[in-house]
Amino acid sequence: MKARGPSPQSKIQNLKSKIMRALRFEDGVLGVAEVPVPERSGEAIVRVTLAGICSTDLQITRGYAGFNGTLGHEFVGVVERSPDRGQIGRRVVGEINAGCGACELCREGDPRHCARRTVLGIHQRDGAFAEYVSLPPGNLLAVPDELSDRQAVFVEPLAAACEILDQVSINDTHRVAVIGDGKLGQLIARVLATTGCELKMIGKHVNNLRLASDAGIRTVLAEDGRVDAGARCDFVVEASGAASGLQLAVDLARPRGTIILKSTFHGAVPFETWRIVVDELTVIGSRCGRFARAIELLRSGDVDVKPLIAGEYPLESGVAAMTAASQPGTLKVLLKP
Repeated sequence: MKARGPSPQSKIQNLKSKIMRALRFEDGVLGVAEVPVPERSGEAIVRVTLAGICSTDLQITRGYAGFNGTLGHEFVGVVERSPDRGQIGRRVVGEINAGCGACELCREGDPRHCARRTVLGIHQRDGAFAEYVSLPPGNLLAVPDELSDRQAVFVEPLAAACEILDQVSINDTHRVAVIGDGKLGQLIARVLATTGCELKMIGKHVNNLRLASDAGIRTVLAEDGRVDAGARCDFVVEASGAASGLQLAVDLARPRGTIILKSTFHGAVPFETWRIVVDELTVIGSRCGRFARAIELLRSGDVDVKPLIAGEYPLESGVAAMTAASQPGTLKVLLKP
């Protein structure tokens, strides 16, 4: 009789005592360490196949959110264990906010704003720069077969870009500016371009602006802090990652226009609020988005993310990857366990 390999059940049990590698930020030190595979009652365990470095990850290493633990919240992987047995073996991406499940917001289907939520790689939950990650089964969405891992790893940040269109209504009658030509700014501009609006991206990195121009987006180069962007805009999205971006957004918004804030960075922002009052501006904070629209934009080809990949590093070179991602103008750097 032919010998059989380990049963699926024994593979699952073996995970309980397994040690994995993870890129962690602890007590101000960034490094790859060996830690136990995450165990949370009632959750799925996903073997990470690819992860993406976000500007928020970089800001955490500068003090944002006060987080200690495994970094990373953009990932694609394969479900190794789940209370929902139909998920096992499926390729998935994961929404990063895990709510308490009991509060009014959670019952209404919005754990993104649960007061007791944990956030993958950001708040009280180890992240995806690791060989395995743990999330509730309800946070996992299947990846269509036609999407590669290199496309699917963009679902989380692309969903954050799509969140803007869930918050405000933009159409072909509106003038819109995106401040910032980096990782998130590129995705936001590509999403907003699908509305037919009069769109421009303002940035200071010539190569990044060229990528946006190749995608059909009008670009404006900011030189020495000066911007000649023409007519003021109905909507201005601030995604520069720089404190100065908020002041520029106020300069660009028309009276009674709307500013959408996307940047997350550590530290206070000196800012004169009188312009918001005098121009009666609306300021909206914008964070995580739902994944379904992002997956469809990737599947349809309406958003092409492949030109935005700057490099790929093995997990054991995670510190070097973070250093590369922190260089001005660098787009998406990927980590592969």
